[in-house]
Amino acid sequence: LSFDRTSDVLTTDVVLQVLPQFHVGGWNVQPLLAWWKGATVVLEPAFDPARVLDLIPRKRVTTMMGVPATYLFTAEQDGFAEADLSSLRLAVVGGAPMPEALLRTWGDRDVMLVQGYGLTEAAPNVLCVPPEHARRKLGYAGRPYPHVEVALADEQSGDLLDGPARGELLVRGPNVFAGYWRDPEATERALVDGWLRTGDVAERDGEGFYRIRDRVKDMFISGGENVYPAEIESVLHDHPAVVEAAVIGVPHERWGEVGVAFVVVRDGADVDADELLDRCRERLARFKVPTDVRFLDELPRSAMNKVLKTDLRRRWDEVGA
Repeated sequence: LSFDRTSDVLTTDVVLQVLPQFHVGGWNVQPLLAWWKGATVVLEPAFDPARVLDLIPRKRVTTMMGVPATYLFTAEQDGFAEADLSSLRLAVVGGAPMPEALLRTWGDRDVMLVQGYGLTEAAPNVLCVPPEHARRKLGYAGRPYPHVEVALADEQSGDLLDGPARGELLVRGPNVFAGYWRDPEATERALVDGWLRTGDVAERDGEGFYRIRDRVKDMFISGGENVYPAEIESVLHDHPAVVEAAVIGVPHERWGEVGVAFVVVRDGADVDADELLDRCRERLARFKVPTDVRFLDELPRSAMNKVLKTDLRRRWDEVGA
């Protein structure tokens, strides 16, 4: 119901559902609301980007939800630039920070992407950018849903922060879970003083909009400075030859940790590691610039199409520099 008050699903809507049904985002965001309101749901057994481009005009799909990879792989299809997307009034994205370059790609096709944020432990809706702010707040995850409280905690002291700030995102409200099944230790770590610790780093601006920056566990420290991979990945994504990128922190004798970028480039693209590193040097502080770039045919992904950085770390440990 909170989602309905923020991103209205109409009885006349046709909802395209491509996320796995075992995941809370696969049924508890758009489909459940659509069924409750009597709208139509096109339920797909798996995500196929070519089929998405076919279904949108054929079924006159009006709204859908996906993770960033859903929209990335769909936009990479040969027919994307000419596909009839005129029926698609609203597309929701969550699960990970959305590269601004990808937001612009869909915006150029006149598709309004509404960004949001949630997690299973919060059922999952926490933040959403209302459609009227979507273009103005590009890259933001939004404001809290009705009946949901959020706060930012200092990453070192745990103190709650006021005003514009950056810290770990905390959530409180009737949507937050009671705990992990038969795992009191994990529950105690996750629920602190009535707040759910999300493990995500966020920034809050003066209007109360939140931008998700990275996972706390993905942050690394280089020369005493906190480095958030998502910031580096955004710079790499902006390069026209780059399809996607993922950055991890690896041990370094001098700096403690340094960044390594894993990059997938477009077929036939003429780009090398030096060019990408030069781009990072132009746009980032020196301590944030990766020390190495590794090219891959594809990034390892989970069933939810999220990048598996644990696999990238394992690959680095096995192969190394």
